[in-house]
Amino acid sequence: MSGSSREATSDETVLGPPQAEPEPPVDVEPVRRFSPVALLRACRPRQWLKNGLIFAAPAAAGVLFTVQGMLDALIAFAAFCVAASGAYLLNDASDVEADRRHPRKRHRPIAAGLVPIRLAWAVGTAFVLLAPAIAALSGGWRLPLVVAGYLSLTFSYTYYLKHQEVVDLVAVAGCHVIRAFAGAIAVQVPVTSWFLVVISLGSLQLVAGKRETELRAAMGNETGNATRAILAAYTPGYLAGVRMMASGAMIVTYCLWALNEHSGPFYPISIVPFVLIVLRHNLLVDRGVGEEPEELALRDRPTQLFVALLLLPLLIGIYLT
Repeated sequence: MSGSSREATSDETVLGPPQAEPEPPVDVEPVRRFSPVALLRACRPRQWLKNGLIFAAPAAAGVLFTVQGMLDALIAFAAFCVAASGAYLLNDASDVEADRRHPRKRHRPIAAGLVPIRLAWAVGTAFVLLAPAIAALSGGWRLPLVVAGYLSLTFSYTYYLKHQEVVDLVAVAGCHVIRAFAGAIAVQVPVTSWFLVVISLGSLQLVAGKRETELRAAMGNETGNATRAILAAYTPGYLAGVRMMASGAMIVTYCLWALNEHSGPFYPISIVPFVLIVLRHNLLVDRGVGEEPEELALRDRPTQLFVALLLLPLLIGIYLT
């Protein structure tokens, strides 16, 4: 027997025969440690920025900076934040498998395993039940009814409407309109047709831009697979057309309101930054960065500047003249 064979025999005598390495488990989800911060992230607090639409009607009516007006608006804002977070938790819990295949959504806390699915269902359900109760603090029944209508539309979208072409665009835009309408209900001021038309068209522009960006990103993937099934029903040209139609109609409506419904120079002056906001959003969508409109509001400096320039003459016109 050769020297190498004797050494091998000696090693086996001392250490025993070589053991086969265990095969790694297949399709086992890694166990992650839960943290309250992860649950807060799952509530998507950045999305609460959309609920800022609640303050639009009270501000336009000149009652936002009164004690009662601010209190009622904050109650509505809190109710919608809780309602939205509850809907997000339930939606992410039901779509967890699809989210894990999405290049960006797989990092969401529920999809990543940072928040247990059962906990998401429990907290989401509690939030959905709590939101109308918070709205009831306004002292009436209309605001809780509006919150319930928002939740009904949200769940209708989640489980059915998001699979219906064209209708899905209107449904998401409708959620934004309900937010703005809730602000008027909370402070008990009338909603003008001008206000509703501008809000509706602006919401449609944002939703069409979001879908267009998602579709272009999906078409740029190597696999060509869309991360949202309904995107297969659209073309970039159609969504761009919807976006441009909504943009043009909204600008015309705002100009007519500013020029014909008010006296003084401040409302006409606001037309310039308003148009700049619309044009900036369209440019960003064409660049492929319009998938998350709330992120644009938080990070895009020109957009923030144009919004400030819009609010300045409007607030002067409403509160100081």
